[in-house]
Amino acid sequence: MKSEAASRSDIVSQSAVKSAVPFAGTRGIGRKLTEFIILIRIQYANIRDTWVWVLLMSTMFPFTTMLFMISFTDNPSHEALIRVIAGNLIFGIIVTGMNSMGQEISWQKHQGHFTYYLSLPISKLNFVIANMLKGLMSALPSFVLLASFGKWGYGIDFHITWALPIVVLLSLTSVVGVGVGIGFWSPNHQLTNMLVQALMMFVTFLSPVMVDMHQLPSLLQWVANIFPTTYAAEAMRGVLLTGWTTDVMLNSIVLLGYSIVSILVIHFLVKWRVGE
Repeated sequence: MKSEAASRSDIVSQSAVKSAVPFAGTRGIGRKLTEFIILIRIQYANIRDTWVWVLLMSTMFPFTTMLFMISFTDNPSHEALIRVIAGNLIFGIIVTGMNSMGQEISWQKHQGHFTYYLSLPISKLNFVIANMLKGLMSALPSFVLLASFGKWGYGIDFHITWALPIVVLLSLTSVVGVGVGIGFWSPNHQLTNMLVQALMMFVTFLSPVMVDMHQLPSLLQWVANIFPTTYAAEAMRGVLLTGWTTDVMLNSIVLLGYSIVSILVIHFLVKWRVGE
């Protein structure tokens, strides 16, 4: 199915590049914006061809985990329910943004797709950001479905404020950035598969995504501070419980830092060709 989707995306990319011929003489910001729109169209074509599988895979694991945790919790409080739901919202982002995107970009790299993009007159930064936006487009529907089920299925009254979209966006970009970075760095596809799956399980169940920080052993508490998912889960729980607070703001700033660093690291340290 990947090869078929890749073939379709190649057709879309070629047609998109041809449609950009009238803009070939464009300079500066206009040219960068044109190529960015073309790259977004290519990534959107990939999702459009496989959206059913993307939605199923990104929703199935966090949905079943959420049902399991709530079912086996004796008379959970409102705060406990929000903790479980917020943790699984982040789990959905991890499944799509870190695991699936890491594997997908690694597969493209070792199939030689990046060599094709290298032959085009495009900015590497635009290409990196377009792939990150693909991760956002893949993860957002799952996020909305899980939040809706938590609200209507369990009658949870979330604290909806203007800060919620900010926390959601920063959570998505920071986690997706890790997955995209692993995919671009990938020395070989087999190692990448093992790495992203092991990392997905570790950050989900051995860092404060599903549980509070104080419930973890001291060593894991120290390690958990490295991962953006720790701050994403804390910010998500805080904004759903009380809205915009100082703690939510600080966690959001950390997530913004992770997002910026991810883009810079990918842009400057990752090579187009395998073996470079």
